[in-house]
Amino acid sequence: MKQLIQIVTLALVVAFILSLWDGFYILREGQQAVITQFGAPVGDSKTSAGLQFKLPFIQRVRFFEKRILIWDGDPNQIATNDKTFIFMDNTARWRITDALRFLQAVGTEIRAQTLLDDIINGAVRDLVNQNDLIEIIRSSDWNKEYSFARSRDAEMNRVPAKGRDKISEMVLKQASQDTLKYGIELIDVMFKRVNYIQSVREKVYSRMISERKRIAAEKRSLGEGRKAEILGKVDRELKEITSEAKRKATEIRGQADAEATALYGKTYNKNVEFYFFQKSLESYHNIIGENTSLILSPKSELFHYLESTLDR
Repeated sequence: MKQLIQIVTLALVVAFILSLWDGFYILREGQQAVITQFGAPVGDSKTSAGLQFKLPFIQRVRFFEKRILIWDGDPNQIATNDKTFIFMDNTARWRITDALRFLQAVGTEIRAQTLLDDIINGAVRDLVNQNDLIEIIRSSDWNKEYSFARSRDAEMNRVPAKGRDKISEMVLKQASQDTLKYGIELIDVMFKRVNYIQSVREKVYSRMISERKRIAAEKRSLGEGRKAEILGKVDRELKEITSEAKRKATEIRGQADAEATALYGKTYNKNVEFYFFQKSLESYHNIIGENTSLILSPKSELFHYLESTLDR
């Protein structure tokens, strides 16, 4: 009898120790947990790190990540609004915000990845189908060079330009409406890579070359216009400077001629005969060449002047 009591006591002690061991668990930082009893959730989710208690043996703990997780989808072939086929490779960041709802609706993180495949890929496909290829590949802040090329189409269709970043935001907004009911929060969705089939690649390259040529021609035209404006300004200033210089030169030359004439007149008035003699010599000098002989008539004024000069 005494031995039986000892065995029962030992069994109770072991059961008590096992109950204490199974009745407590540690919730680490970056984790959250849901208590289940016979497979059904009990109470709210646990999010505070530390030592936690549960009913031993009949309750189990389901741990879930509280940190940000990465979703990386497979490349999918999608048609754009302008009937161009591209391969879209997308990625996203997400986290579990309601562990209890996540457990009830999804169950595991592996199944959540599959669920996100359907939700995000569906949202991406819808928005890519609604936009042209140029909106998928360009940045949302590429407006300076792109606005001129798109202005006519945007004005006709009344569709504002979006760009890759804004389309990603729209995908995030649309997909988030579906993930919230699963206890999942999408933080962001990004287009990781866009690949083209061969025919599309050639069209894209051709369009890029054409666009760059248009921009180069526009820049060149602006440069030529600026060049013509500068050259016209320089030519106008040159003509103004030249005209002013000629005017001043003419004015100075006229003053000099006037002073020279006055000086000549004053000088020649002192000896009138010498003045007439010099003018005659200048006239003969202009008329007679180097190898010309001059025969003077005795009645010539120059002959009489030379004769009177020799007599002196």
